Amino acid sequence: MGALLEIRGLQAWYGASQVLHGVDLHVEAGEVLALAGRNGSGRSTLAKAVMGMVRTQGQVRFAGHVLAGRCTFEIARLGIGYVPEHRDVFPTLTVRENLALGIAPRSPRSGRTPRFTLDDAYALFPILRERAAARAGVLSGGEQQMLALARALLGNPDLLIVDEPTEGLAAQVSAVVGDCLHTLRERGVAVLLIEQRLALARRLADRIAVMGHGAIVFEGSLDAFAQRDDIVRDWLGVG
Repeated sequence: MGALLEIRGLQAWYGASQVLHGVDLHVEAGEVLALAGRNGSGRSTLAKAVMGMVRTQGQVRFAGHVLAGRCTFEIARLGIGYVPEHRDVFPTLTVRENLALGIAPRSPRSGRTPRFTLDDAYALFPILRERAAARAGVLSGGEQQMLALARALLGNPDLLIVDEPTEGLAAQVSAVVGDCLHTLRERGVAVLLIEQRLALARRLADRIAVMGHGAIVFEGSLDAFAQRDDIVRDWLGVG
C-alpha cells in the first residue's frame, strides 16, 4: 500500500514564473511531516499545488486518487484539510457560521464517522464557544488561527496541510495551536506542517523535509536531521 499523499516530479508556476522544480515528497497515513525552509523556498506553493490552486505538472496522488485536474473543493472532499498562512476566515460571518461551513457533506466519504464534531472543536478551543456569535473579522490573530484550524477539522480530514500555524502568535497561543496539532496526531490525522520554528517541528513531527529553491534538499528522520548542521546552515540559516 502506498503513502497517503504521494508527490512525484511536481512543478508549479505563478503565471510564467516557475516556483517548484521537480518536488518528490510523501506523507504516510497518521504521520506528521514537518516541511521547513526559508521564505520563498516554495513551501506555500507546494501546499497550493496539492490543493489545485496553481498551475502544475507532475504527479500528486492522495489515497489512491489522482489530484491533477480536480477543483480545490473536490480535493477537500477527498479528505484534505488546508489552513493557509493567512487563515482566510470569512470576516463578515460569525464564528459559528464559519464553523458550519466546515461540516458540509462530502459525498466520496459520507459514510464515515467524523473524527471531530462541533463539541470537539469547542473543547479544543474554548474561546470559540465564547465568541460564537462574534464576527470572525473582529477576532484576534490567534483566535482567527484557532477558528481556521477548527473549521478545517470539522471537514473530517485524513490529512491536514497547515501553513505557518504559529506565525505572529504569542507564545501562549502558539502552545494551544501546538496542543491541537498533537491531538490530531493522536486521532490518526496525518499533518503536513509547514513551519519555520524547529522547536515545534521537533515536538510534533515524525519526519522532516527541507525545501530550497523549489526542491526538496533533505528528507529524513529527526535524528538524521540533527546530524546535518550543513542543512541548517545552508538552507535554514539567516543570511
